[in-house]
Amino acid sequence: MTAPVRRAGVFAALCTLSLAVPLFGPRVGAAVAGVVLLGAYVITDGPLFELLAYPGDYEDFRLYGLITFVLSGVALGLMATAASMPVAVFVGTILLVGYGNLGEQLVRLRTENAVVRVASFCLAAIAAAVAGQAITYSLAGDAVTSLLPVLLFLAASGALLAALLRDVLLRSDDPIVVLSVGLLLWLLAELEATIGTGEVVVAIAVTVAFGYASYALETASIAGMLTGVLLGLLTIVLGGYEWFAVLISFFAIGGLSTKFRYDRKQALGVAEDNNGARGSGNVLGNAAVALAAVLGYAASDAGLLLGEPELFLFVFAGSIATAMSDTLSSEIGSVFDRPRLITTLEQVEPGTDGGVTWQGELAGLVGATIVAGLAYGLFPEVDAVGAAVVVAAGVVGMTVDSLLGATLEGTLLGNQGVNFLATLSGALVCALLVLSFALLG
Repeated sequence: MTAPVRRAGVFAALCTLSLAVPLFGPRVGAAVAGVVLLGAYVITDGPLFELLAYPGDYEDFRLYGLITFVLSGVALGLMATAASMPVAVFVGTILLVGYGNLGEQLVRLRTENAVVRVASFCLAAIAAAVAGQAITYSLAGDAVTSLLPVLLFLAASGALLAALLRDVLLRSDDPIVVLSVGLLLWLLAELEATIGTGEVVVAIAVTVAFGYASYALETASIAGMLTGVLLGLLTIVLGGYEWFAVLISFFAIGGLSTKFRYDRKQALGVAEDNNGARGSGNVLGNAAVALAAVLGYAASDAGLLLGEPELFLFVFAGSIATAMSDTLSSEIGSVFDRPRLITTLEQVEPGTDGGVTWQGELAGLVGATIVAGLAYGLFPEVDAVGAAVVVAAGVVGMTVDSLLGATLEGTLLGNQGVNFLATLSGALVCALLVLSFALLG
């Protein structure tokens, strides 16, 4: 057994001590955390130090990795006892990170395949999180069977976020992972999603299948795949398959458009890196507003936010229309060698930020129309006028992207920031137009 596996096993065992909170109460849990912190502080050498130390701990011979991990758990524990975070979320989060890491390290003994390692982390994390939550609720006298769908949804969402953060960050950044996962699961628990166990399993299977297909087709990296799967799962559970169909249309068509005349793009120097595979930053830059709209819809539907849930549907559609329009515009328009700067109309080199072509603008209009057509066909709330609003929002958002590219990109904003602001502008335009028509009507 290698040192990383032994360390992961000890950390998983320490994570199991989080069950002291539901078993014996927060005071005993705090005492246990205090003992672990004290031990981590006083152990500076010897076999135990060698067992628990991360590579960075050897600089000062202090178990900073363990100390910060315990402190992050204490912070979540305080939220669970002093705030309204469910204790089950606290326990599930701690076990999720600890046992997910152990599962990954065990599999690494057999293979270094990145997808297999990520899958092993997620499976172990989901199992541990479901078990931790179930034990906590059973100790409180609640019927676990009726809660199983929600527990599985929370566990899967947390595992995907944890795997994503661990891929983007360093493996020793587990304290950040713990806090991020805990806060997400707290939010999702408050939304009180109503879904059956079979529906959750199908939702996970569908999103994982689409995510792996994007990775296999080299349209997404590991991080991009995980981001897409997480967004898809949240969209299905909190919105529905209609919302997911609109979202996946962007990922599928946008991803394939990246491959359009890829050799030509490489020759012009405008091709996406990594053979066109999009990472988490690109996915979030284009879909963060859509995710916020899904969460807003669920919160409004649950009575946690004021306003009509329908408005968030148009925010969602407007942001996706913008993302689709901008992606098709840039990926198709970039293969033509006579772009003009949108602010001055002077001819510029292909790939210049803010450069547009009539072919790209036409492709962008088609992209926005595709999203509008899907929204019109899938959502009763979207009539012909609503579909026209979605098209207009997508074109406006695409134009904002080009304007930001010509003025601020490369100085104040990066590409992901431009994408985010563009999709936000499309979402806001869509919402404002819907509200305006509602007032006039």
